Amino acid sequence: MSSLNASPIHHDEVRGASNIELGRQKDQDLPFFSFSTIKYATNYFAEANKLGEGGYGPGKLPLEDQEVAVKRLSKISRQGLNEFKNEVSVICKLQHRNLVRLLGCCIEEEESILIYEYMPNRSLDSFIFDSSKKALLDWRRRFHIIEGIAQGLLYLHRYSRLRIIHRDLKTSNILLDGDMNPKISDFGMARIFGDDDTRGKTNRVVGTFGYMSPEYAMDGLFSEKSDVFSFGVILLEIISGNKNIAFFETDHSLNLLGRTWNFWKEGKSMELMDSTLSASCSSSEVTRCIQMGLLCVQERAMDRPNMSDVVSMLSNETISLPLPKEPAFLSQLSSTDADSSSSRQRHRPRNDITISDVDGR
Repeated sequence: MSSLNASPIHHDEVRGASNIELGRQKDQDLPFFSFSTIKYATNYFAEANKLGEGGYGPGKLPLEDQEVAVKRLSKISRQGLNEFKNEVSVICKLQHRNLVRLLGCCIEEEESILIYEYMPNRSLDSFIFDSSKKALLDWRRRFHIIEGIAQGLLYLHRYSRLRIIHRDLKTSNILLDGDMNPKISDFGMARIFGDDDTRGKTNRVVGTFGYMSPEYAMDGLFSEKSDVFSFGVILLEIISGNKNIAFFETDHSLNLLGRTWNFWKEGKSMELMDSTLSASCSSSEVTRCIQMGLLCVQERAMDRPNMSDVVSMLSNETISLPLPKEPAFLSQLSSTDADSSSSRQRHRPRNDITISDVDGR
């Protein structure tokens, strides 16, 4: 493929080309590419270059000898220009080894495209939920992935130039590089917090059912602790190799959180573990991680640890863990119920809830 020729431009120039405002990061330059250059380098978005389906279309192309991924806003996407603008303005300021790096963008006529570093192993869900590939992730690799996600989330919450609440953390938004290092992606729904902010509220709840915290799904309240809840779900999915919510099941049996809680109460936590891990794991380490997952998905936000606590618990086995309280959303929901009720049959709030697909982008 042909390489892209890019020239850094300021966001003022991008506004002139697109008629939308990307933000006022005066000290941030972002490479801007013409749509014709991207079309040529991707062989006109050839099917052979597709990485997946979702809100943004896929593709990959070399940028100065570096392979990159192209995320193209689709006309049928639920993500609009506001989300595109948000993703650009947020992620161009973030630099961490566990966050996907934004390398450039294209905004031309009706086209809105983001250009990221290419992740050859695609998303985490493509491994842990695939019966033929999950065995490639032994316990050492899975624990490394858990630690990396925690470090990336801690950076967003505490150490980045901006305090960021992701709001759509899920396994399909965790990408894996060539060495299986995890990188958090997709900041279209992210919110920036000020130094004195502790939580926000929205009348438009967006995210993926099964990963949303109860206070966010039911009342539109989000904070660091809503991301912690999502992390806890991901942690338990990594350990078990099972999804929390199976949209194609029509009964109301226990979901992953409910099964985990029952195993924990009965002293049978190891029964949750993916059977492919039996030869590579330490039972004490797995049990400790399950306990951490349960601490993260507790019903009340105030009971959950923050990400600095989680990172400390992961890195120091001598830290004593508190006993978890009952998780939120213990029951399975069918796809017809997912956008209208919780497992506890609470009334749906007046918020306009938007549920994203479970499948990877």
